[in-house]
Amino acid sequence: MISPCSNAFGYNVVERIETIIEAKGLVKTTISAIIITKNEAVNIRKCLESLAWVDEIVVVDSGSTDETIAICREFTEKVYSHDWPGFGPQKNRALQYAVGEWVLSIDADERVSVPLREEISSVLLQPGRDAYEMPRLSSYCGRFIRHSGWRPDYVLRLFRRQRGRFSDNIVHERVLVDGPVGKLKNDLIHYSFRDLEQVLNVVNRYSSLGAEQKFKAGQRGGLGLAILHGLGNFLSTYFLQAGFLDGRQGLMLAISNAEGTYYKFLKLLYLGEKNPHDRD
Repeated sequence: MISPCSNAFGYNVVERIETIIEAKGLVKTTISAIIITKNEAVNIRKCLESLAWVDEIVVVDSGSTDETIAICREFTEKVYSHDWPGFGPQKNRALQYAVGEWVLSIDADERVSVPLREEISSVLLQPGRDAYEMPRLSSYCGRFIRHSGWRPDYVLRLFRRQRGRFSDNIVHERVLVDGPVGKLKNDLIHYSFRDLEQVLNVVNRYSSLGAEQKFKAGQRGGLGLAILHGLGNFLSTYFLQAGFLDGRQGLMLAISNAEGTYYKFLKLLYLGEKNPHDRD
């Protein structure tokens, strides 16, 4: 088992669960946490500290130039470097290195809360499902968002290694599970956007990846589509999903969602114009 480092509370959780296992004669399951990274030095230490209780941590990096790899090696020897094929394929690479019976997939800007790790440890003593979704609580520019379509935000991150894999999507990948899926109650904490600079970088990157994915699927963009989809995204986020209840960050989030959608369809338009021979 991984050393709990400075996370004393994590040790207490592990010790308590192991006492229950011994008392009830249960068989302890093993958990592998998998993470993909690139230049995540600002986030990765806190993420790894929240995983001190798992049996194995696997990190697949795609060319970090900061201290990400050095920090990861303080917590695990299983740190690997690969090129970048997209989110789904990269997470499948990480999955191939895992050996635990169960896999916990987590992003570098996420943290397993104390209640969540206690719940996971308890549920896996006698699991009744092959995978579990968990609610995610995400922050945006200094505020945890509780509306705007971000809450509840159930994500499937815990699954039996032999029963799950990631889709091949280069963005917005998902876990494909062969078996029943349950739901956990406690939050996975997500520090998604620290500031506006990060928001703009993500809008640019994800709109490009989304356009590429749509283009490969045979879809085409247009200025009218970009405006309509962008406006629809804003109205949905701010009004239908009650983004106005999230204060100024709710308005900022609705606008950035609209921008991401708008630029995705514009980029899709230009991909079609640059590659006319790939039209269906």
